[in-house]
This record gives sequence, C-alpha cells and structure tokens, in this order.
Amino acid sequence: MKVVAFERNLQGTGASRRLRNTGKTPGIVYGASAEPQLIELDHNALWHALKKEAFHSSILDLEVAGKSQQVLLRDVQYHPFRQLVLHVDFQRVDASRKLHTKVPLHYLNQESNPAVKLSGAVISHVFNEIEVECLPAALPEFIELDLAKIEAGQSLHAKDIPLPNGVSLTAHLEAENPVVVSATIPAGAASDAAAEGEGEKPAA
Repeated sequence: MKVVAFERNLQGTGASRRLRNTGKTPGIVYGASAEPQLIELDHNALWHALKKEAFHSSILDLEVAGKSQQVLLRDVQYHPFRQLVLHVDFQRVDASRKLHTKVPLHYLNQESNPAVKLSGAVISHVFNEIEVECLPAALPEFIELDLAKIEAGQSLHAKDIPLPNGVSLTAHLEAENPVVVSATIPAGAASDAAAEGEGEKPAA
C-alpha cells in the first residue's frame, strides 16, 4: 500500500493542534539507522486507511517529498471520544534485517466444523493476531488457520499454526506456546445431551 506524507518542520503541542485544525495528522518516521523524520498526513485519507487490516500488518510504501521508503505502522494515537487520529508512528524497514511484528489470523471453516454443527461446540478465538519474525520480503498480509477438524474439547496452540516459508514465531511465543483457539461444549448443551441420552434408555 502507498501512503503519501509531507515534511513537517514545526513540533510541539500548539503546532500539532494547529495542524489538526487544518485536517492534517502529525506523525514520525524512525529506524533503520537514519534520523527520525517529522511528517504530516491528510487526516481523512489516513482515517480510511486505518480501517483496512492490511494497513496495520503490511509493509507500506511511504512517500515523503518525492522519496519513497518502506515502513511498518507501529503506533496510532486516537482521540478518547472524537473520530480523530492524534498521531502516527512509522518504523523504517531494512530489507536485510528480520522484523518482529503481529500478523492477523484468519480462521477458516468454523461454521462447517462437525463439532459445531453436531455437538453444539463453541469455538473461541483466544488470539486474532500472532507475533512473528521474518525478513520484510517474507512478511504475509495474514495467516490462515483451518478449523474444519478441531474437535470438541480440543485446543490449538501457537505451534499448530502453519506458517509460510521464511516466517517463524517469536522466541517468547515459541517458548510459551499459548492456546490460540479452543473448542468447548457449553454446560447447557452438555446437560441437554446427557438428558437426551437418559431418555433413550429402555425402562428397567
């Protein structure tokens, strides 16, 4: 995705407030052994871009003063109750160095899962994104996890996620291997099933 920004010379609370009053959002670009660069972006264009999943998880082409650089969105500050973006941070990407970032998880075939359809199981998503490390060129926009065969009472852990080539879990996730998704049968559904089973038994 391409993002167009402009150089910003003034900084401080007052300057940022005046900038926002003109429909602009202040931001900063940092990293990759270069000096931090103050920027400003069109607020409305930024607001709409932030609604797209890919804007948060993909490498972006940020153009400032006619020069393009690859960046990741690292932080967004929102107004507590107004639809207003107060500030954005972008981090430059070095093509030769691995980056650590979160990638969205897309769950597939949950509705057609037999445990859901036949046993009344409820599938709970513990994580909607997963932290990975990889070179910039290998960064996936999202990672898919097929739930077609997860059974009632079963959980899938971080290490069960099929990762694309060149992508690995971060060290702490590899060590902790937390539950990512689980399938449980609610107490009400379990007792209903037991009651049905009792009703089917022939009289003594």
